Amino acid sequence: MNRDALLDYLETLLQPAKFRDYCPNGLQVEGRAEIRRVITGVTASQALLDAAVACKADAVIVHHGYFWKGEDGRVTGIRKQRLATLLGRDINLIAYHLPLDAHPELGNNAQLAAALGWQPEGRFGEQDIGWLGRVGGEQSLGDLGLHIARQLGREPLIIGDIKRPVRRLAWCSGGAQGYFAEAIALGVDLYLSGEISEQTVHLARESGVAYVAAGHHATERGGVRALAAHISQQCDLDCQFVDIENPV
Repeated sequence: MNRDALLDYLETLLQPAKFRDYCPNGLQVEGRAEIRRVITGVTASQALLDAAVACKADAVIVHHGYFWKGEDGRVTGIRKQRLATLLGRDINLIAYHLPLDAHPELGNNAQLAAALGWQPEGRFGEQDIGWLGRVGGEQSLGDLGLHIARQLGREPLIIGDIKRPVRRLAWCSGGAQGYFAEAIALGVDLYLSGEISEQTVHLARESGVAYVAAGHHATERGGVRALAAHISQQCDLDCQFVDIENPV
């Protein structure tokens, strides 16, 4: 498949122009024009790039790419090594950040709901990134925490009374602890994100709304994994998700 044809398809699918993002979405590092094999992963780390080289991939598609706003733009050290790996093997790097959080089917938040059996009912937060919904039936916070651990393969950090029933909840993958106050105002019983900050604990204790930090990496594997399956089916490409273990 021609690279530009793949990019056009992904632009139509993920619609990055709708988002005010913190990095460029789409092609970040140009490689060879013809693409036969693709790998996807959460972050364009050296380990993921080495996996791309090992499997002779023509393109790498990630959620966390390069060239973030406010970063030092000099090509030295780790950045030099990563770019040298891509450019030296003529591998394309393609990244989608907020578009891959928000997509209604393939996005991280949609995939979280599917994995955990939650029923989405609405959106909230900046650019409607956060999701609102209900658990299937009624579960205690403790039981819900065990379910999350089983489905995501990682023990979550839970702030709240584990005996408290949870019916209505909000979630946003990754580092979205900043939406917690807005979720509280919407009247949910629980808010889940990937990370947690010091002040988040006090908000949870004082509001009575439970907070679950389920892991930045763990909550953002779903989007790139679903995207790999979608590309394999729709674009006639060999596309595989590669999970680089990360405890955060």
